[in-house]
Amino acid sequence: MADYSALDRLLHRVALASPALGEMAHDIERGMFLKKAPADTGAHVFVTGLARAGTTILMREIHRTGQFGSLTYADMPFVLAPNLWARLSRKGHRPGVRTERAHGDGIEVDMASPEALDEVYWRVFAGRDYIGAEGLSPHHPDAELIQGYRDLIRLVLLKTGKARYVSKNNNTVLRLGALAAAMPEATFLVPLRRPLDHAASLLGQHQRFLAADAFTRDYMTWLGHHEFGATHRPFLFGGRPAGDPMTLDYWLRLWLAVYGALDQVEAAHPNVTFVPYEALSADPAVWEAVARRIGVIPAAAEELRPTTDKAPGPHDAGLAADAGALHARLAARGFAALGLPAG
Repeated sequence: MADYSALDRLLHRVALASPALGEMAHDIERGMFLKKAPADTGAHVFVTGLARAGTTILMREIHRTGQFGSLTYADMPFVLAPNLWARLSRKGHRPGVRTERAHGDGIEVDMASPEALDEVYWRVFAGRDYIGAEGLSPHHPDAELIQGYRDLIRLVLLKTGKARYVSKNNNTVLRLGALAAAMPEATFLVPLRRPLDHAASLLGQHQRFLAADAFTRDYMTWLGHHEFGATHRPFLFGGRPAGDPMTLDYWLRLWLAVYGALDQVEAAHPNVTFVPYEALSADPAVWEAVARRIGVIPAAAEELRPTTDKAPGPHDAGLAADAGALHARLAARGFAALGLPAG
């Protein structure tokens, strides 16, 4: 975002700030291309969880298999009209220069990189249902809204020439039960990171993004992502987490609320699977098990590597113990679903 020109920024503001313009572009896209789009097999993969759980790297490894289409940076800012924008823009013709993303975590991206862009669909067509001043509430989309999302997936597959779709979207946790029930052929992967390390990473990113410039703040809002920083709005599972976002305890409470809710969703839907992230990063057998789970033949992972987390700062030992117990239970279920011995 830092290297966006003034024209790029203006185009993003025009295209993304107005839901009405997004709807209009999507209507044109549907009219021109939906009849040409492939049938929806439903055998897609959705990666979700709290930010900083390893969702991006897992999605990138899945996309790298070559079996999946996805929205990419080249589809910005007209993400609801991927085929129309591809005709009008030359952004996707060449990958461009790879640069580290704004998170400062070593992940490099270019125009061909898949990214969490399909939340724009939910914000444009149903934002009032779940985005509030206090945070983002659990979302229960109806059949028509889910069908519209599946139509967008078909349009992305038409553009990419693939039969299966992969998405990484942290906000999917808000509607995971509804999507898992409506799309039984799909697989929903939820990376599961050790809670103290996870909370510390969230706190670090929150502090980092507090200093973001006005365009970055607007950009994250347009994409419907409020995970941290000046525009932070928490997921409201059981209400807003108590405490100060500048403390580790706040993020531990958020972790407990979100993964406590996901505990119930996973138990009710066999197509939802927890993926213990530290094991995934360190043991190739876990990546191979994930690949089998989603029905692909894996190549050696390129970005998965053992994690090196710092010692956590001051925190409530009781909160950490509660989160650790929940993590252990969910991780055991994840290993079992992947056909692996507990780590």
